[in-house]
Amino acid sequence: MSDFNKDEYLNDLPDMDDLSGQAAPAAASAADGASADSAAAAAGATQEGAAQPAAAQSQENGDSAAADGADKADAADGKADDTLTPLGQAKKEAAEYLEALQRERAEFINFRNRAQKEQERFRQHGIIDVLTALLPALDDIDRIREHSEMDDSFKAVANKIDKAFKKFGVEKFGEKGEDFDPTKHDAILHKPDPNAEKETVDTVVEAGYRIGDRVIRAARVVVASPQN
Repeated sequence: MSDFNKDEYLNDLPDMDDLSGQAAPAAASAADGASADSAAAAAGATQEGAAQPAAAQSQENGDSAAADGADKADAADGKADDTLTPLGQAKKEAAEYLEALQRERAEFINFRNRAQKEQERFRQHGIIDVLTALLPALDDIDRIREHSEMDDSFKAVANKIDKAFKKFGVEKFGEKGEDFDPTKHDAILHKPDPNAEKETVDTVVEAGYRIGDRVIRAARVVVASPQN
């Protein structure tokens, strides 16, 4: 084993100035990396913050554009009315009044037609009620005419009654020899007749009455039927 030499050992150690020079660049490199990372983070935050106001600004611009469009439409309508000349404005108002007048006239015509129909219906009901109440007396007058002589005064009264009912549209029907029609004749008896070729009215027991196409009372008749 060799002897330890203190001076040789000290001479082999590196110089402190050299060590400090090597450490300084490494530290500087680390510091530069940290600064770069901080700068990148700051730049990202700045970009994100800038993006949010930009989006908000875009939304506000869209809403503002929609509001402006509505205002412009209203302004256009108002401007259209403002651009009309006095004559044009008068023509426009006249057309509106004419349309309203025509609509009111059509409604009035419809109301008048309904009222006329209701009036006519009530009128017919009144005539039917009076006729129905006088039917027995009218049947007696017909029997007197057929089976006996009528004096002039009684005949005049009977004719006035007939004319009064004709004035209100009442028609008397039922004659001997006409074809039998079940829609207006009420057959109380069918009598075989060798000379009959089809069913005909042989005897009118009670005359029938109608108003227009409405049968108030069917004629009560005896029907002559062909023999089979």
